Amino acid sequence: MDPVRAQQLAAELEVDMMADMYNRMTHACHRKCVPPHYKDAELSKGESVCLDRCVAKYLDVHERMGKKLTELSLQDEELLKRMQQGAGTA
Repeated sequence: MDPVRAQQLAAELEVDMMADMYNRMTHACHRKCVPPHYKDAELSKGESVCLDRCVAKYLDVHERMGKKLTELSLQDEELLKRMQQGAGTA
């Protein structure tokens, strides 16, 4: 595959993944913090605080999971390299 095309595909995938994460976060935090029947046109102070905390926690967990998955992926790659080297010498 052409390196430029691979880079474009990776960028498109990243945009899709970020949009999906944003949609999931919006749905989860709205469901948790905003009652189903609106009383006012504006968010209450409690709803705003809840949303702020929910978004912060969601993004923190998303970042931690991304780091852990990257770490695990690197470990898998290293293990695969070692296995291939071991098979090549046998």
